[in-house]
Amino acid sequence: MKVLLTGATGTIGRAVLARLQACGHDVTCLVRPGSALPEDMSRLDADLARGPLAPDALAGIEAVVSCMASRSGAPADAWAVDHAANLALLRAAQAAGVGQFVLLSAICVQKPLLEFQRAKLAFEAELQASGLRHAIVRPTAFFKSLSGQVARVRAGKPFLLFGDGRLTACKPISDRDLADYIVGCLTDPDRTGILPIGGPGPAITPREQGVMLFQMTGQPPKFRSLPVGVMDAIIGALSAAGRLVPSLRAKAEFARIGRYYATESMLVWDGTRYDADATPEYGTDTLHDHYAALLRGEATSDLGAHAVFKG
Repeated sequence: MKVLLTGATGTIGRAVLARLQACGHDVTCLVRPGSALPEDMSRLDADLARGPLAPDALAGIEAVVSCMASRSGAPADAWAVDHAANLALLRAAQAAGVGQFVLLSAICVQKPLLEFQRAKLAFEAELQASGLRHAIVRPTAFFKSLSGQVARVRAGKPFLLFGDGRLTACKPISDRDLADYIVGCLTDPDRTGILPIGGPGPAITPREQGVMLFQMTGQPPKFRSLPVGVMDAIIGALSAAGRLVPSLRAKAEFARIGRYYATESMLVWDGTRYDADATPEYGTDTLHDHYAALLRGEATSDLGAHAVFKG
């Protein structure tokens, strides 16, 4: 198929591009003006179009795959990217007669407490009402979001937990398996609508992640617990200060995002509880395998915003 891919310079976007190419699709990547191309992306045979979206950018395109997402989660950026940019892409797709739209979303939108989640949901609603055949893929945690403490443990430092480390759980999915699932939405008639997806189970808690790392490095488990109340105090202080210093408002939002992921599971939410059994599983890559590759130096994780526990 002739596919337009957005978000191709991101971690998941690059994996999706590689999978699209491997499946023989003819891919055009729409990237932000001035975006530097990662080395692994520049080696792939794909056409590049730099934004803003040109009127003829979707001429002949049969399907759109959007992996666009706000880089920071800050409210203004989220509404500009997760909502407005995706909406402009959707309107262009409709005008060009594109038949399919596959969206990379996030499982956390099912319990929206943050502005970036509301922005994602607002676009999901537009896509659902568009009349296009669509798939809204809501993955659970990514491997890189659970890799921030590998270096800590290897260095003999304690694994940091919020509460007792059992407040949350997830079924993490690898970039490769998620990309395979997303690309499969183009040809699998059953992959339509809202699609929560995780990696192979069972669900794992932060404490279990720590125990796994200590076992793999041959060290006795050593944990340090941080009360969630500390984050609440930080959020309160930053929110109050943000009324006088606007730059602190963004930091307060980042703290809210951190608290959300520290206290909410990345599993299917049934309206009353998180249900691991109801969270679909896909792929073969496991978090244990990923940790092992990191410890052997055979893989790296670009932690980016996930580096909260790096030091």
